Amino acid sequence: MIKGSQLRDAFISGANRISNCRQQVDALNVFPVPDGDTGTNMSMTINAAKRELELLKDEPTVEQVSKKAASALLRGARGNSGVILSLLFRGFSKGLEGKETADAKDLANALGLGVSAAYKAVMKPTEGTILTVARLASEHAQQVAQQEEEVTAVQMWKEILSAAEDALAQTPEMLPVLKKAGVVDAGGQGFVEIWK
Repeated sequence: MIKGSQLRDAFISGANRISNCRQQVDALNVFPVPDGDTGTNMSMTINAAKRELELLKDEPTVEQVSKKAASALLRGARGNSGVILSLLFRGFSKGLEGKETADAKDLANALGLGVSAAYKAVMKPTEGTILTVARLASEHAQQVAQQEEEVTAVQMWKEILSAAEDALAQTPEMLPVLKKAGVVDAGGQGFVEIWK
């Protein structure tokens, strides 16, 4: 089980990580336009949640943490990548409603709801982007959750990250503009960094 304090710390760690590597993520940014701001936008977006989460003391529930993060992400969303990130976590938050702690199946379900929310909000989803990376990670998580062998919530988190990294590596094959530039998708890279 993942406790609320652990989820809070994971969000804060993810915010720190994307902040530290935002320039590398910015450098990958060629789609939809090469404006070099994906890492910066994702960093600004999740840091809005970090500031709110740092105020959560004691032992919050995973519901409280995810709800507070989702609300702050939405208010702080910057650029396309920030909006998509906020939608992913808004759906994720819905999957943790009413929960004090989260197990592996809860995490898989929450990510699935996040992916669904993000895809619904984008009029013409393009494969080979953050959406694809999150979707393939979510599909893998669902498969792991269905296995007979029980996995812990921490193992599930690692499974999601591993699947996201694999999906990210495939993005140049899905989106010709990435292949031409010799890069992976910037938003997908940002998503992976946050999950690390």
